[in-house]
Amino acid sequence: MSFAPKDEHEAQIQFALERGIPATLSVIGTQRLTFPDNVFDLIHCARCRVHWDADGGKPLLELNRILRPGGFFVWSATPVYRKDERDKNIWTVMVALTKSICWKVVAKTVDTSGIGLVIYQKPTSSSCYKRRKENSPPLCDEINRQNSAWYIPLGSCLPQIPTGKLTSWPDPWPKRLQSRPLSLSTDSEAEKAFYEDTKHWSALVSDVYLEGLSIKWSNVRNVMDMNAGYGGFAAALIDLPLWVMNVIPIDGPDTLPVIFDRGLFGIYHDWCESFNTYPRTYDLLHSSFLFQNLTHRCDIIDVTVEMDRMLRPGGWVLIQDTRNMIDKLRPVLQSLHWSLTLSRDQFLVGKKGFWRPTEGELDA
Repeated sequence: MSFAPKDEHEAQIQFALERGIPATLSVIGTQRLTFPDNVFDLIHCARCRVHWDADGGKPLLELNRILRPGGFFVWSATPVYRKDERDKNIWTVMVALTKSICWKVVAKTVDTSGIGLVIYQKPTSSSCYKRRKENSPPLCDEINRQNSAWYIPLGSCLPQIPTGKLTSWPDPWPKRLQSRPLSLSTDSEAEKAFYEDTKHWSALVSDVYLEGLSIKWSNVRNVMDMNAGYGGFAAALIDLPLWVMNVIPIDGPDTLPVIFDRGLFGIYHDWCESFNTYPRTYDLLHSSFLFQNLTHRCDIIDVTVEMDRMLRPGGWVLIQDTRNMIDKLRPVLQSLHWSLTLSRDQFLVGKKGFWRPTEGELDA
C-alpha cells in the first residue's frame, strides 16, 4: 500500500487510485500513522524527503513502530549516494540514528546511473537495546507500549520487541491468508471464531455476492470494506483482480493486526469523520452491520454523504444490515438519486449515477 501527503501539484495518491493501485493520503508529521504496531514486512521510501532525524528522530521511530520484527526498510535518497557536504552530514546523522535503534545494514549499493539505496533490517529481539552504551532513545514504559494509533502524537521512545510467537515471521503467501494469524488471541474461542468467520465470508461471497446481486464485478478494482473484522470479505475475493482497503472502526474490536498477519492491509478510521482519500476513488464500498453503532455517535446522513463522495459514478455500495437500518438508509440514498435493490431482506445494493443538482435545486 502506498501513502503520501495531499499534493496539489503532483496528486500522487489520486493518480495511484485512478490506476487501481492501493493507496491512501497520509503523512509522517506530528501524529502516528493510523496503522498498528509491528505489521509491515517492508517499507520503501524513494525521494520522499522526510527528515528522519527531526524532533529527536521521531519520524524514524514511527517507522520502527509499524515495522514487523525482522522487517526491512528500503531507503533511496541523495544522502545514500551523493558526497556533497549536506548529504554527507545527513548520512552521518542517519548512521547514528539507525545504530541507536539497532537497525542493521543488510545492503548498500549504487547502480550504473549513480542512484543508490540502503536496506535496513529491524531486530527480532530487544537484547540489542539493553546492550546500548546510551539509553537514547529511551525504552517505552508500559503505558506508552499500548497499540494505539488514532490521534496519538509521535513517540520519542523505543518500544520493546514483542516476545513469543509475535516475533515469528508469518507463513509464506498465500498460505498466510488462511493460517492462524500470529496476533490472534491464544484463547481457543478466538481461533474458532476466526475460522468460522473465514468460512462464513467464503460462502457468502461465492453464493450471494458474486452470483445473486446486480453487481458487475468485472468493472470493480478499488474496493473498501468499511467494517472489516478479520478481513474475511477481502480474503474471499482474493482470486479476483481487485484489492480491498480493510477499515477497522476505532470504536470496535482492534482486529487490524490480524488483517496484516493474513497478508492483507488496512487502516483505522472513525466513520463520524471524513476518510483520507480523494473524491470518486472507489468502485465499490462494502458495509456489514456498521451503522447500528454509528447512529449512537453521529448522523447517518453525514456517513452516507461521505460514501457518496468516495464512490465513483457508476460504482456500487453493498450494505448488509438489519431491515430496520436498511429502511433508514434507503430514503437517504434515494435522495442522492442512486438506484437501489434489496435482496434477501438484508442486502441493499446501491448504484451511484451521474446525477448533478440543477441550478434551481442548488438555490433551494
